[in-house]
Amino acid sequence: MENRGLDPVPDEERTGRVRTLFPTWVTANMTVLLLTVGAGLTVFNGLNLWQVLAVAVTAPLLAFSLVGLVSIAGKRGGAPGMALSRAVFGQRGNLLPGALLWVARWGWETVNAVTGAFALLAVLDLMLGVRRTSTLALAALAAFVAAGFLVSGIGIRALRVCCGASAYLFGGASAVVLVHLAVTTPWRAVLDRPAGPAALMVAGAGTLAAGGISWVPSAPDFARYLPRTASAKAMVGATVGGAVVTVGPMVAMGAVMAVGAPGLAVTEDPVAFIGELLPAWISVPYLLIAVVGMVMINAMSMYSAGFTAQTLGFPVSRGWAVGVNALISVLLGGWLLVVATGFLDAFLTFLALLGVTFSAWIGVFGVDLLRGRVYDAEALMDTTASSAYWYTAGFRLSAVVSWAAALVVGLLFVRAQWLTGPLAATWIGRNGLGWASSALVAAGLYAVLSGPVGGERRVSP
Repeated sequence: MENRGLDPVPDEERTGRVRTLFPTWVTANMTVLLLTVGAGLTVFNGLNLWQVLAVAVTAPLLAFSLVGLVSIAGKRGGAPGMALSRAVFGQRGNLLPGALLWVARWGWETVNAVTGAFALLAVLDLMLGVRRTSTLALAALAAFVAAGFLVSGIGIRALRVCCGASAYLFGGASAVVLVHLAVTTPWRAVLDRPAGPAALMVAGAGTLAAGGISWVPSAPDFARYLPRTASAKAMVGATVGGAVVTVGPMVAMGAVMAVGAPGLAVTEDPVAFIGELLPAWISVPYLLIAVVGMVMINAMSMYSAGFTAQTLGFPVSRGWAVGVNALISVLLGGWLLVVATGFLDAFLTFLALLGVTFSAWIGVFGVDLLRGRVYDAEALMDTTASSAYWYTAGFRLSAVVSWAAALVVGLLFVRAQWLTGPLAATWIGRNGLGWASSALVAAGLYAVLSGPVGGERRVSP
């Protein structure tokens, strides 16, 4: 069991391998919600198969290039992402983005847990004819979250082993589904679809990338056990490769399925619909393996969220911090399952807000990283005024101001179920690029406002 919390990993314990990043980021994208996204690109955006494929490759390439870049901070500092963020925002200033990212992480875990519960219920229905009830749904949710808590509570070794196994299982199951679709799909109807507007390709890529960039602040958490000599290019390549080989086929599968069953794009239960599209001998094992994959997504998210809770000052061990997030997932997931309506609308709205929330942090942290920061392990853990990262009353004003301004700008462009910004009707807003504007504003402001970090040694990225 991993007992290390925020404290940086010493060099003698850095025995990780870059190749482990590939199955890690394959697993991080193993959600059947990508099928729904692919169906939406066909049904709502009117894209043909070639356009969907372009979106399905471009979005993860963009988002996970950022994930790979920020993971370099993990090998440099040996600490979790939100602990390293103290060097950028200051010991107190880091509490602001940290709190917001922690709350955003609740939402991601909740959406994924509910999807996993849907998958368990779909399997029970297909195999045993057991119909969904509120009690059964809550039981499935609790079992799903408990499994994720177990893996994340054990720590990084369990995550590595489980990510590797689930990546192979899910890859094999997806290959079977692809072969089935290749044989049964009315390809003339698929290939004869006219091309959709280029603007809607941009919008689709923006929505899909927004989900991917939510992993950026977590990237150092899974790279901090890599030796300092690990190749930065190999880290980025393994990260991007793991995402592209998962997101591309999943989104394309959803687009192909939607030609014959457009209801996949609007279903409120995005998992049970798969049982109607695939024969039982494929759908049951596929959904079971998908549950394993989504458990791992939640395990990875809870693992990172535990570190974020610790950076906020909660005096608990890493395991207990993970438990707090697990409890929150059960409570919010239960509300979404039993009380709330419109799961799909809630999911798309959440993606829009998630992208803006994470992008503001990414813009500041990314510029700081590219300037070659080297992290002071002692200063990271010193939260008093004597810390080298105390700056002005605990705040690095250039970083905090840039982050806050970028967050406001991004929200101005959001057009979602719960929030419509005053600039939502502009080109940026219509195409779901509020997150991109947030990242660019944060990066630009921080580059202008911040001078060299006082006296710290620099390295090339």
